[in-house]
Amino acid sequence: MLLTLLLLLNGLFIVYLLCFSRTRQHKEPPLDKGLLPWLGHALEFGKDALKFLTRMKEKHGDIFTVRVAGQYVTILLDPNSFDSVLHDTVSLDFRRIRGQVVQKIFGLQVPSNMQTSERKWMEVHFKGVNLIELNSSMNIHLRNLVLNAGKTCGEWQQEGLFSLCYSLLFRAGYLTLFEGSDNAAAVYQEFRNFDDLLTKLARGSLKRDEKKSVDTSQEKLLRFLSSQRGMEPWKRSYQNFLNKEGVAEEMQAKALLLQLWTTQCNAGPAAFWFLGFLLTHPEAMEAVRSEVRGLSLKHPSSTPVFDSALSETLRLTAAVMIRREVVQDKTLVMANGQEYRLRRGDRVCLFPLLGPQMDPQIHPEPQSFKYDRFLNEDRTVKNTFHKNGEQVRYHTLPWGAGRSSCVGKEFAVNAIKQFVFLLLTHLDLELCDPEANLPPVNPSRYGYGMLQPEGDLQVRFRLKRILPEM
Repeated sequence: MLLTLLLLLNGLFIVYLLCFSRTRQHKEPPLDKGLLPWLGHALEFGKDALKFLTRMKEKHGDIFTVRVAGQYVTILLDPNSFDSVLHDTVSLDFRRIRGQVVQKIFGLQVPSNMQTSERKWMEVHFKGVNLIELNSSMNIHLRNLVLNAGKTCGEWQQEGLFSLCYSLLFRAGYLTLFEGSDNAAAVYQEFRNFDDLLTKLARGSLKRDEKKSVDTSQEKLLRFLSSQRGMEPWKRSYQNFLNKEGVAEEMQAKALLLQLWTTQCNAGPAAFWFLGFLLTHPEAMEAVRSEVRGLSLKHPSSTPVFDSALSETLRLTAAVMIRREVVQDKTLVMANGQEYRLRRGDRVCLFPLLGPQMDPQIHPEPQSFKYDRFLNEDRTVKNTFHKNGEQVRYHTLPWGAGRSSCVGKEFAVNAIKQFVFLLLTHLDLELCDPEANLPPVNPSRYGYGMLQPEGDLQVRFRLKRILPEM
C-alpha cells in the first residue's frame, strides 16, 4: 500500500514537472501557461479564440506563447513580421499539422509528399483556361438556381438568409465541380449536418448522439461522392490524380469529401455576411445597387464600390488561422528588429482576423462595417494602409497566405460576386423586420475559414416583375 502511494505521488510529481517546469528563456516571447495543468488556456481558446487572444494581446503585445492542451503555441499578430513565418520552409512546417487535422476530421491518410503535388494540381485547375470554364459553369448553375428560387407566381417567399445563400451556392458548386446530377439538394443536407458539427469533431468534444449523427452524414456523403455517374471533368481529373498518386480507393472518397468541404464551406457564409451587411446598412446597399444598375450580367465592368463592400465583409468575417510547426530552433526577427527564439516542437500561429484585420491602428473603428473602407476619395481601389506611420505589408488576409493560401480563392470570389449580383438584379430582397440586426457569430468557428452566425436573418424575396436584359 505504501509503495503504491509512493509510486502514485512520484507519478504526480513527474506530471507536475512536465506541466509546470517550462519557464521563459532568454529572448523567448512572453510565456503565459494559464492556471490549469497541461490544459493551460485550451478551454478559453476553444470557446472564443478572438476574445481570448485579444486579452492576451492587451497583456503581452503582438507576440506571446500560450499553453494549449500540452502544446506551446506562439501567437504572432504583427502583420509586418508575418513574412518571417510565411517564407521559412526550413525551420517551420505545415504538412504534419494539416495531416493531423484532416485525419481527425475526415479520417484521411495519404502519402506525406502528396500535399505538394496536390497543390500543383489545384493551381492548374483553378487558373487560366480551366478557371474560365469553371466560372462559366458556376455562373450558369447559379443563374438557374436563383431564378428557380424566385419562381412562385411572383409571390413573396420567406427564408433565413444564411440558409438561402449556403444552399444555393453549395448546390451550384457541387454541380460545377462534382456531379451534374439531381441529388445536389440531398448532398447539401448531409453536408450541412456534417459542417455544423465539424468544429466539435476537430476538438474531440462530440456528444454520443452528435457522434452518431456526424458519422451517419459522413457515410452518406462518402457514398454520394463515390458515385461514378454524371461526373464533372474536375472530379474526374482529381480522381485520375489520386490514382496516379497511389491513393487507396477508400481514401479517395475521403479525399473527395475533404475537397467538397474545402471548396464549398466558405462561399455561402461569405455571401450571407455580404448581403446581411448590405441589408442592415441602407446607405451601403444603395451605393452598391447604384453601381450595379446598368451593368451587363455577362460582361460586368469595374465595380470598385461592390468590391470594397465585399473586401470589408471579408475583413470582418474571415477568420483563418495560419499554423506552422517549429521543426528546428528558430530566431524570429520582427519588423522592428526585435529577435525572439522559438523552440523546436512548439507551434506558431498567425491570426489575421485580430492582427491586422481588427487592428484599430490599421482600420479605425474596426468593429464597424464601412462599405467604402477600401476606396480612395476618387473611388479607386484603396490597397495601401498604415500603422504607426509605416505601410502595412498585409492589411487583410481572408484567404490565408504563403503555402497555406487558398488555391481556389479566385473561383470562390467570382462565385460570391456573381451570386450577389444575380440576387440584386433578379430578385426583390428585403428584411422581414426592417429593424433586424445581424445575428452574432458562432465563436467556435474561429480558425475554420469564414465565420458562421448563431441563428439567421429572416428575409423575404420574389422574382422582379421586370428582369434585366441578359
